[in-house]
Amino acid sequence: MKREMLYLRKNIWPLREAISRLERNPDGLISKRNIPYFRDVYDHCINVIDTMETYREMLTSMIDIYLSSFSNKLNETMKYLALISTIFIPMTFIASIYGMNFENMPELQWLHGYYFALGLMFAVGIGFFIYFKSKKWV
Repeated sequence: MKREMLYLRKNIWPLREAISRLERNPDGLISKRNIPYFRDVYDHCINVIDTMETYREMLTSMIDIYLSSFSNKLNETMKYLALISTIFIPMTFIASIYGMNFENMPELQWLHGYYFALGLMFAVGIGFFIYFKSKKWV
């Protein structure tokens, strides 16, 4: 639609100039009794140009509103992705520490060390989720 409005503007603007020249009648080609009709056509042309400019501004505003709403939706999506990564990054960190093959880690010799690591990751994830819920981010 914006392209069509630009196309109309490019075609109507020169028409305004041509009718204005005919209305002034420097060559005497048009009789004096027809000049008011050309003035009327010129006024109509000006009205069309004004209306077209108004529509163009409205169209630009609508495009801006659309882009703004699209940006807001994208920001909401990015917020949730950031929250999910914030919950899972500490879990990844804990899993990477316990995934190292060190011999001097006391938790590796525990009978329930595996369950401790899983419980720690689960507790950290739930803790972050509760914190985000209390801040009303989720």
